[in-house]
Amino acid sequence: MPNKSILRNPILFVLFGAVAAFCTYACMYAFRKGITAVIFEGMSYAGINYKIWLITAQVLGYAVSKRIGVKVVSEMQPGQRALYVLLFIGLSELALLGFALVPPPYNIVFLFLNGLPLGMVYGIMLGFLEGRRQTDALVAGLTASFIFASGFVKTVALTIRSAWEISEFWLPFVTGLLFVVPLLVSVWMMTLLPPPSAEDRALRTERSPMNHTERQQFLQTFSVGLTTLIISYVLLSAFRDFRDNFAPEILSAVGISNPAVFTKTETTVAVGILVVMGALQLVKDNFQAFRLINIVMLLAAVLIGSSTWFFQQGMLSPGVWFTLVGLGLYGAYVPCNGLYFERLVASFRYVSTVGFIVTLADYYGYMGSVAVTLYKNFGQPNISFLDFFVYSAYVVSVVYGVLVIVSFGYFQRKYTKTISRSLAEEVRV
Repeated sequence: MPNKSILRNPILFVLFGAVAAFCTYACMYAFRKGITAVIFEGMSYAGINYKIWLITAQVLGYAVSKRIGVKVVSEMQPGQRALYVLLFIGLSELALLGFALVPPPYNIVFLFLNGLPLGMVYGIMLGFLEGRRQTDALVAGLTASFIFASGFVKTVALTIRSAWEISEFWLPFVTGLLFVVPLLVSVWMMTLLPPPSAEDRALRTERSPMNHTERQQFLQTFSVGLTTLIISYVLLSAFRDFRDNFAPEILSAVGISNPAVFTKTETTVAVGILVVMGALQLVKDNFQAFRLINIVMLLAAVLIGSSTWFFQQGMLSPGVWFTLVGLGLYGAYVPCNGLYFERLVASFRYVSTVGFIVTLADYYGYMGSVAVTLYKNFGQPNISFLDFFVYSAYVVSVVYGVLVIVSFGYFQRKYTKTISRSLAEEVRV
């Protein structure tokens, strides 16, 4: 067990906390993303591709989980977090066992049950990390995990399927079993993190569980900016989920079928995002950091569209294009999974919990993902996964970029008014 005095060292604390968060959430992905590694060639029910049934059921469960999590995560006490992380992931593994045992199409419901508890895990994880001087670096480690883990889990699943000759139906359950011990160790590490100090609270504002009235007040206070931001996040989440869930189909269409490519591309993206987001730790002024986050998100949107155009012109190879789109996608997506709201709350000195608003945004994001998957199947059934992905990249690049500008403009004006009001009160005193 690490000595508590060691964890008081800022550098060692960040390293320990980031590794613990990274490993915990990466392990969680093994219980969710094993299903995306296989194609279920030739299977369909009621005219719908079987994998689309599975992905839709799982994402819908994940979205419902986020809605439940708005209350559960925001009201959860610190001492309950580790227990609930293990409980929720354990329930998801039992659902994967049911998926393996029950024949299709009746096993589709177990993918819904698999996603149902998992959607609350991320918000709980943020509760361990928010409200600290080092939160930017810690959350960078956490968010890098789901970029890396998405590709890593696919690689692990496809590798053991080939080596152990596991069926497509047992593969998600077996993949999850491989990560049980690492999960227990990493959650234990999370419990060793000390609570935010008095200095942390002074710099980043106190964080506290929120009841229903407090949640409604928060939404009313920042209504216009949050609404615009969440709409943009819905677009981004749907695009990100489509890329993640149908990566094998997209890459196969451009001639890439090596399982290792998933780990290679997502590791490259994860490292890039980790560096950019971790560097925000150096910016002490909260609103300046918030401004820089918005600039990163806007540049990321430009990268999605421009790299896709260069790919279509034959100026980028498929592997480089897929990686650059991932870098742009996660450069926009990652800040909204903690750092954006962390710095927003700190800028306005609003006593709250970041886990609440991130979970709420995720709820709408995953509902959007379900809508896009259904639209692809029913509205554009004759368009290939590759072409649909390319068209979506242009839409996200333009519309998302515009919404980010509108949202930031609102928060900039509100922050200016807040500062002016504070100065006026000081003068009166």
